[in-house]
Amino acid sequence: MAAPRTGDTNELAKVREIAFALPEVTERISHGAPCFFIREKKTLCYFHDNHHDDGRLCLWVPAAPGVQDEVVKLEPERFFVPPYVGHRGWIGVHLNVDPDWSEVAGILDDAYRLVAPKTLVRQLDETTGSS
Repeated sequence: MAAPRTGDTNELAKVREIAFALPEVTERISHGAPCFFIREKKTLCYFHDNHHDDGRLCLWVPAAPGVQDEVVKLEPERFFVPPYVGHRGWIGVHLNVDPDWSEVAGILDDAYRLVAPKTLVRQLDETTGSS
């Protein structure tokens, strides 16, 4: 298995760019990996680089009911059931398979809307013009 890389990766920089564009998102190390939080407590996603020697460069992201089954079944080369949180419907997103960054942004936006307080979702909608 590949060893974890040292320092920041281009992929982590891109995830940061996407995540920090969302209201009140912060980052800190949690369980040995960069983790992004909403208001310092609700988990938006984990960034993993060779977690427990699994060889993956990926995100673990909460998803709405049914999404995990659908994406893993349709595109197993891009999505997987992550350990520890998979039983709660989270999805794993491979980042070492030439990710579509606009799709990753959409996945993080969906996760944000699922986890964030309603006041922050309204703030996001006002900022982006969505509803």
